[in-house]
Parts: sequence; C-alpha cells; structure tokens
Amino acid sequence: MPRPTDLTSFPFGGAAIVVGATGGIGRALVRAMTRSGRFCEVREFGRSTSPTLDLLSEESIQAAAASIAHSGAQPRLVVDATGMLHGSGLMPEKSLSQLDGAQLAQLFAVNAIGPALLMKHFLSLLPKEGRSVFATLSAKVGSIGDNRIGGWYGYRASKAALNQFVRTAAIELKRQKPSAVCVALHPGTVATNLSSPFAKNGLTLQSPEDAAERLLKTIDGLSADQSGGFFSYKGEALPW
Repeated sequence: MPRPTDLTSFPFGGAAIVVGATGGIGRALVRAMTRSGRFCEVREFGRSTSPTLDLLSEESIQAAAASIAHSGAQPRLVVDATGMLHGSGLMPEKSLSQLDGAQLAQLFAVNAIGPALLMKHFLSLLPKEGRSVFATLSAKVGSIGDNRIGGWYGYRASKAALNQFVRTAAIELKRQKPSAVCVALHPGTVATNLSSPFAKNGLTLQSPEDAAERLLKTIDGLSADQSGGFFSYKGEALPW
C-alpha cells in the first residue's frame, strides 16, 4: 500500500469536499483526507447525503454548493469521484450496432454534464488566493489519442467530453484564480462495483484505499501550470 499522503501542498485549515462519497473510491478519499489532518473538515456529498447531491439535478448541485458557501468553509480541495460505466440494463457497447440514444444520453448526463455543472457551482467557491484543487475522475479510455481497440463508445465519448470541460474550465479559472488547479484524473482499475464486471483473470486490481492514496499523491504534486491537464494515478500526463 502507498504511504499515507499528508497533502503538504495545501495550507492547514480550509475544507475538503468529496462528491460521490458513498462509492468505493469516494469513501476511501474521505478517510484519507481526514487522516491527513490537513483540513478543518471533510464534507461528503452524494445521493444519500444531506443535503442530497444528484448529478442529474442541477438544483441539488447548486444547493450543495450553497451549503458550503453559507457554512463559511473555504474549500481547498474538491474531488468528484462519480462515474457511470454500466447499470441496470446498461453495458458498454462492443460495436456500432449496439448504440442506443437513451443509453448515450444517460452516460453523458452522468459522466460529462453532471461534472460540468459541479464545476459551474463549485469552482466559484475556491479561494481567490493560495493553492486549491478541483479534480474529477475521468478514465484513460476517454483518451482519443490512446484509443487503439475501439468499443465502449458511450463511456469513451462521455469521458472525452468531460476532459474537454475540464480543459476549458481551467482556462477560465486561471484568469480569476491563478493558483487554482482544475484537472481530470485516471484512477486506474480499482476493485469497485464500476470495474468488477470487467476485471480480467489475473489482473491485479487496486484497492479503493490504494487508489485514493495514489490519487491524492498525484494531486499533491500538481502545480498551477498543470491546471487543465489529464493525469494518471501515477502522476503521468495522458494524451487527449
């Protein structure tokens, strides 16, 4: 297991926020952030939290952001640990013949539009001065340059769209808050409900705890000049 990350790049105090805090990686991120002792509080958001945050409801996203603003907390680290690869009756497509408009719309709603609305409402909460980070979990299969085997149309395309939202938001953010960072992160293959149906025999899966520590280590090492980038859990820059 990686050594616990103490997140020394962040000033003491301030708040950390995890969206998707009830998922495998989200829960592990909450524990790791709390363990670091770097933040005065770690706020958790998801469909079963209070207030509720549902990526399919901008009203709930706005309300969650407002609860942070009204609390007086100063967010220094916001991590979006949400994502959808499969669900009830929904599995990744293997060919063009399997494309379904409703399924594509659902994947884009969760993987691209929802996180974009998180950026709309949460980036404005980041402090104007000093280091802060907004990170969202993308996926290496969302890389257009790295796509060599095809398939998984909706998931690939929705994560590629997310990467473009991140890149564009980071450009605007830099004009307002030069020390802030906005990035997309590939967490690797993790032993969660999202990845488990696709784990190949013999493939070593990361535990959510290991994945969380590696993601936080990558976040801790990012500079403001790397805002708008796409990085793996190992800290490597990934192709668009």
